[in-house]
Amino acid sequence: MANHELMKLTAHQVKEGHYDKAILAVGSCEAHGQHIAEGCDTLVSYELSKKIADNVDGLLVLPPITVGYSGHYDTFPFTLTLSYDTVTQVIYDIMESVLRNGINKIFVFNGHDGNIAPIEIASRKIKEKYPDARIASLPEWWVIAGKLLPEGTFEVWNGVGHAGEGETSIAYHLFGEYCEPELATCVIPDHLIDGIDIKWDFSEITNTAQTGDATKGTAEKGEKMTNVLVDFAAKAIRELDSRDWNYGSTQHKTALK
Repeated sequence: MANHELMKLTAHQVKEGHYDKAILAVGSCEAHGQHIAEGCDTLVSYELSKKIADNVDGLLVLPPITVGYSGHYDTFPFTLTLSYDTVTQVIYDIMESVLRNGINKIFVFNGHDGNIAPIEIASRKIKEKYPDARIASLPEWWVIAGKLLPEGTFEVWNGVGHAGEGETSIAYHLFGEYCEPELATCVIPDHLIDGIDIKWDFSEITNTAQTGDATKGTAEKGEKMTNVLVDFAAKAIRELDSRDWNYGSTQHKTALK
Protein backbone atom coordinates (compact mmCIF):
# COMPACT_ATOMS: atom_id res chain seq x y z
CA MET A 1 0.00 0.00 0.00
CA ALA A 2 1.14 3.57 -0.69
CA ASN A 3 2.26 5.68 2.25
CA HIS A 4 -0.12 8.50 3.16
CA GLU A 5 1.32 9.40 6.58
CA LEU A 6 2.26 13.06 6.73
CA MET A 7 5.06 12.30 9.21
CA LYS A 8 6.76 10.07 6.65
CA LEU A 9 6.20 12.17 3.51
CA THR A 10 8.47 14.83 2.06
CA ALA A 11 7.01 18.21 1.12
CA HIS A 12 7.40 17.18 -2.51
CA GLN A 13 5.47 13.95 -1.93
CA VAL A 14 2.68 15.80 -0.14
CA LYS A 15 2.34 18.16 -3.09
CA GLU A 16 2.39 15.36 -5.65
CA GLY A 17 -0.11 13.34 -3.60
CA HIS A 18 -2.91 15.78 -4.50
CA TYR A 19 -4.54 15.31 -1.11
CA ASP A 20 -7.93 17.00 -0.79
CA LYS A 21 -8.90 15.76 2.69
CA ALA A 22 -7.23 14.67 5.93
CA ILE A 23 -7.88 12.23 8.75
CA LEU A 24 -6.89 13.00 12.34
CA ALA A 25 -6.56 10.24 14.96
CA VAL A 26 -7.10 11.41 18.54
CA GLY A 27 -5.89 9.09 21.29
CA SER A 28 -4.66 8.97 24.86
CA CYS A 29 -2.04 7.45 27.16
CA GLU A 30 -3.56 5.75 30.20
CA ALA A 31 -3.96 2.39 31.90
CA HIS A 32 -5.99 -0.15 29.91
CA GLY A 33 -6.45 -2.85 32.46
CA GLN A 34 -3.19 -4.56 33.31
CA HIS A 35 -2.87 -6.26 29.94
CA ILE A 36 -2.98 -3.68 27.09
CA ALA A 37 -0.44 -1.00 26.16
CA GLU A 38 -1.16 2.41 27.69
CA GLY A 39 -1.18 3.97 24.22
CA CYS A 40 -4.00 1.69 23.07
CA ASP A 41 -6.38 4.50 22.10
CA THR A 42 -3.72 6.21 20.00
CA LEU A 43 -2.50 2.99 18.41
CA VAL A 44 -6.00 1.83 17.47
CA SER A 45 -7.19 5.15 16.06
CA TYR A 46 -3.97 5.74 14.11
CA GLU A 47 -3.68 2.20 12.72
CA LEU A 48 -7.30 2.27 11.58
CA SER A 49 -6.81 5.75 10.08
CA LYS A 50 -3.95 4.42 7.96
CA LYS A 51 -6.06 1.51 6.79
CA ILE A 52 -8.92 3.85 5.91
CA ALA A 53 -6.52 5.97 3.84
CA ASP A 54 -5.58 2.83 1.90
CA ASN A 55 -9.21 2.64 0.79
CA VAL A 56 -9.97 6.31 0.08
CA ASP A 57 -8.36 8.42 -2.64
CA GLY A 58 -6.67 11.66 -1.60
CA LEU A 59 -6.81 11.09 2.17
CA LEU A 60 -3.80 12.44 4.09
CA VAL A 61 -3.11 10.81 7.48
CA LEU A 62 -2.15 13.49 10.00
CA PRO A 63 0.13 12.77 12.98
CA PRO A 64 -1.98 11.41 15.84
CA ILE A 65 -2.73 13.30 19.02
CA THR A 66 -1.16 10.91 21.52
CA VAL A 67 -2.35 12.42 24.83
CA GLY A 68 -5.92 13.47 25.46
CA TYR A 69 -8.10 14.25 28.46
CA SER A 70 -7.75 11.34 30.90
CA GLY A 71 -8.31 12.94 34.30
CA HIS A 72 -10.99 10.37 35.10
CA TYR A 73 -8.40 7.56 34.74
CA ASP A 74 -5.72 9.33 36.78
CA THR A 75 -5.92 6.92 39.74
CA PHE A 76 -4.17 4.23 37.72
CA PRO A 77 -0.54 4.20 36.55
CA PHE A 78 0.82 5.74 34.35
CA THR A 79 -1.90 8.11 33.13
CA LEU A 80 -0.93 11.21 31.19
CA THR A 81 -3.57 13.87 30.73
CA LEU A 82 -4.01 17.31 29.24
CA SER A 83 -6.73 19.65 30.45
CA TYR A 84 -10.01 19.83 28.53
CA ASP A 85 -9.12 23.31 27.34
CA THR A 86 -5.69 22.18 26.13
CA VAL A 87 -7.05 19.18 24.22
CA THR A 88 -9.70 21.38 22.63
CA GLN A 89 -7.10 23.95 21.61
CA VAL A 90 -4.69 21.33 20.21
CA ILE A 91 -7.46 19.85 18.04
CA TYR A 92 -8.51 23.34 16.96
CA ASP A 93 -4.95 24.38 16.09
CA ILE A 94 -4.32 21.24 14.03
CA MET A 95 -7.58 21.70 12.14
CA GLU A 96 -6.74 25.34 11.49
CA SER A 97 -3.30 24.33 10.21
CA VAL A 98 -4.92 21.88 7.80
CA LEU A 99 -7.26 24.60 6.54
CA ARG A 100 -4.35 27.00 6.02
CA ASN A 101 -2.69 24.35 3.89
CA GLY A 102 -5.64 24.30 1.51
CA ILE A 103 -7.54 21.23 2.75
CA ASN A 104 -11.00 22.00 4.12
CA LYS A 105 -12.31 18.43 4.56
CA ILE A 106 -11.31 16.79 7.83
CA PHE A 107 -12.32 13.42 9.27
CA VAL A 108 -11.64 12.88 12.98
CA PHE A 109 -11.16 9.31 14.19
CA ASN A 110 -11.44 9.33 17.97
CA GLY A 111 -10.03 6.57 20.14
CA HIS A 112 -10.90 7.76 23.64
CA ASP A 113 -14.05 8.71 25.55
CA GLY A 114 -12.46 11.73 27.24
CA ASN A 115 -11.85 13.37 23.86
CA ILE A 116 -15.47 13.41 22.70
CA ALA A 117 -16.34 16.78 24.24
CA PRO A 118 -13.09 18.52 23.15
CA ILE A 119 -13.58 17.29 19.56
CA GLU A 120 -17.13 18.64 19.55
CA ILE A 121 -16.13 22.03 20.95
CA ALA A 122 -13.09 22.43 18.67
CA SER A 123 -15.14 21.48 15.62
CA ARG A 124 -17.92 23.95 16.47
CA LYS A 125 -15.37 26.73 16.99
CA ILE A 126 -13.72 25.95 13.63
CA LYS A 127 -17.10 26.06 11.90
CA GLU A 128 -17.84 29.46 13.43
CA LYS A 129 -14.61 30.96 12.09
CA TYR A 130 -14.36 28.90 8.88
CA PRO A 131 -17.89 28.19 7.60
CA ASP A 132 -16.54 26.45 4.50
CA ALA A 133 -14.71 23.85 6.59
CA ARG A 134 -16.18 20.37 6.38
CA ILE A 135 -15.70 18.21 9.47
CA ALA A 136 -16.92 14.66 10.08
CA SER A 137 -16.01 12.37 12.94
CA LEU A 138 -16.28 8.84 14.26
CA PRO A 139 -16.49 9.59 18.01
CA GLU A 140 -17.07 6.09 19.47
CA TRP A 141 -15.69 3.27 17.33
CA TRP A 142 -16.18 0.85 20.23
CA VAL A 143 -19.95 1.40 20.09
CA ILE A 144 -20.20 1.32 16.28
CA ALA A 145 -18.24 -1.96 16.07
CA GLY A 146 -20.82 -3.68 18.24
CA LYS A 147 -23.61 -2.46 15.95
CA LEU A 148 -21.84 -3.48 12.75
CA LEU A 149 -20.88 -7.02 13.71
CA PRO A 150 -23.37 -9.90 13.74
CA GLU A 151 -25.25 -10.49 16.96
CA GLY A 152 -23.37 -13.00 19.09
CA THR A 153 -19.89 -11.93 17.98
CA PHE A 154 -19.22 -10.74 21.53
CA GLU A 155 -19.91 -12.91 24.54
CA VAL A 156 -20.24 -10.36 27.34
CA TRP A 157 -21.79 -6.86 27.54
CA ASN A 158 -21.83 -6.66 23.71
CA GLY A 159 -18.05 -6.31 23.84
CA VAL A 160 -18.02 -2.86 25.42
CA GLY A 161 -15.95 -1.68 28.36
CA HIS A 162 -12.63 0.06 28.86
CA ALA A 163 -10.10 -2.59 27.80
CA GLY A 164 -13.06 -4.97 27.67
CA GLU A 165 -13.78 -7.77 25.21
CA GLY A 166 -13.94 -5.52 22.15
CA GLU A 167 -11.02 -3.20 22.84
CA THR A 168 -8.90 -6.12 24.03
CA SER A 169 -9.68 -8.00 20.82
CA ILE A 170 -8.73 -5.16 18.51
CA ALA A 171 -5.54 -4.58 20.52
CA TYR A 172 -4.59 -8.25 20.21
CA HIS A 173 -5.12 -8.03 16.45
CA LEU A 174 -3.38 -4.72 15.77
CA PHE A 175 -0.52 -4.80 18.30
CA GLY A 176 -0.57 -8.06 20.19
CA GLU A 177 3.15 -7.72 20.91
CA TYR A 178 2.34 -4.85 23.31
CA CYS A 179 -0.14 -6.90 25.35
CA GLU A 180 -0.04 -9.37 28.25
CA PRO A 181 -3.15 -11.55 27.82
CA GLU A 182 -2.46 -13.53 30.98
CA LEU A 183 -3.23 -10.39 33.01
CA ALA A 184 -6.70 -9.82 31.52
CA THR A 185 -9.55 -9.42 34.02
CA CYS A 186 -13.35 -9.15 34.06
CA VAL A 187 -15.18 -6.32 35.82
CA ILE A 188 -18.84 -5.75 34.90
CA PRO A 189 -20.19 -2.67 36.72
CA ASP A 190 -23.41 -3.73 38.46
CA HIS A 191 -24.57 -0.49 40.11
CA LEU A 192 -24.99 1.70 37.02
CA ILE A 193 -28.47 2.73 35.92
CA ASP A 194 -29.66 2.03 32.37
CA GLY A 195 -30.26 5.18 30.34
CA ILE A 196 -28.55 7.45 32.87
CA ASP A 197 -25.07 8.86 32.26
CA ILE A 198 -23.07 8.71 35.50
CA LYS A 199 -20.05 11.05 35.67
CA TRP A 200 -17.76 8.56 37.40
CA ASP A 201 -14.10 8.52 38.22
CA PHE A 202 -12.86 5.20 36.86
CA SER A 203 -11.61 4.04 40.25
CA GLU A 204 -15.22 4.14 41.49
CA ILE A 205 -16.27 1.29 39.21
CA THR A 206 -13.15 -0.89 38.89
CA ASN A 207 -9.95 -1.67 40.77
CA THR A 208 -8.16 -3.13 37.75
CA ALA A 209 -8.34 -0.15 35.33
CA GLN A 210 -10.61 -2.32 33.18
CA THR A 211 -14.34 -2.92 32.62
CA GLY A 212 -16.13 -5.52 30.56
CA ASP A 213 -14.69 -8.99 30.10
CA ALA A 214 -11.16 -8.83 28.74
CA THR A 215 -10.75 -12.58 29.21
CA LYS A 216 -13.06 -13.07 26.21
CA GLY A 217 -10.92 -10.95 23.88
CA THR A 218 -9.34 -12.63 20.84
CA ALA A 219 -7.31 -11.45 17.87
CA GLU A 220 -9.89 -13.10 15.60
CA LYS A 221 -12.66 -10.86 16.94
CA GLY A 222 -10.28 -7.93 16.62
CA GLU A 223 -9.71 -8.65 12.95
CA LYS A 224 -13.47 -8.69 12.35
CA MET A 225 -13.78 -5.37 14.17
CA THR A 226 -10.96 -3.85 12.15
CA ASN A 227 -12.49 -4.92 8.86
CA VAL A 228 -15.98 -3.59 9.57
CA LEU A 229 -14.74 -0.30 11.03
CA VAL A 230 -12.38 0.42 8.14
CA ASP A 231 -15.08 -0.48 5.63
CA PHE A 232 -17.66 1.65 7.45
CA ALA A 233 -15.48 4.76 7.70
CA ALA A 234 -14.06 4.46 4.18
CA LYS A 235 -17.54 4.03 2.73
CA ALA A 236 -18.76 7.09 4.65
CA ILE A 237 -15.90 9.24 3.37
CA ARG A 238 -16.41 8.06 -0.21
CA GLU A 239 -20.11 8.90 0.13
CA LEU A 240 -19.19 12.39 1.34
CA ASP A 241 -16.78 12.70 -1.60
CA SER A 242 -19.52 11.79 -4.05
CA ARG A 243 -21.38 14.93 -2.91
CA ASP A 244 -18.26 17.06 -2.41
CA TRP A 245 -19.00 16.92 1.33
CA ASN A 246 -22.25 18.78 0.72
CA TYR A 247 -24.61 17.48 3.39
CA GLY A 248 -27.33 20.09 3.05
CA SER A 249 -30.85 18.74 2.97
CA THR A 250 -32.48 18.62 -0.48
CA GLN A 251 -35.84 19.22 1.26
CA HIS A 252 -34.82 22.58 2.73
CA LYS A 253 -36.49 25.40 0.79
CA THR A 254 -37.01 28.10 3.39
CA ALA A 255 -34.80 31.13 2.82
CA LEU A 256 -32.94 32.40 5.85
CA LYS A 257 -33.96 35.87 7.01
